[in-house]
Amino acid sequence: MVKNKIILKHCPNYYNIKNYEVDEDDYLSMKLISIYEEYIFSIDETNQESLKKIEELDTILKKYITDYNFRKELKIGLTKIRVKRDNNILESIVNGIISLFDNYEEYYTRNIYFARWV
Repeated sequence: MVKNKIILKHCPNYYNIKNYEVDEDDYLSMKLISIYEEYIFSIDETNQESLKKIEELDTILKKYITDYNFRKELKIGLTKIRVKRDNNILESIVNGIISLFDNYEEYYTRNIYFARWV
């Protein structure tokens, strides 16, 4: 019980993500949310690096459920993630998601879009 409280303290968006209404045909979103839940409850809560990683994953999934453009880009990127058999599959997927988020943030913060007033 204490472990769950510690983890939920580091994941303030957990209930928003868990209660996100997913379309029936959106298998990728359902799987992404289940990976999120499985990963955050499987970490060692005494490891600060793991806690930092779940905070980052929590932020990424919050952006996923609130930002349409990011959702679209992440879905495209998720199909390109490759995992080796000898690695921890869940850890590799989470690292891939974090990498996709970092690339997205780098790309969209470098581009400045000017609105055209008519």
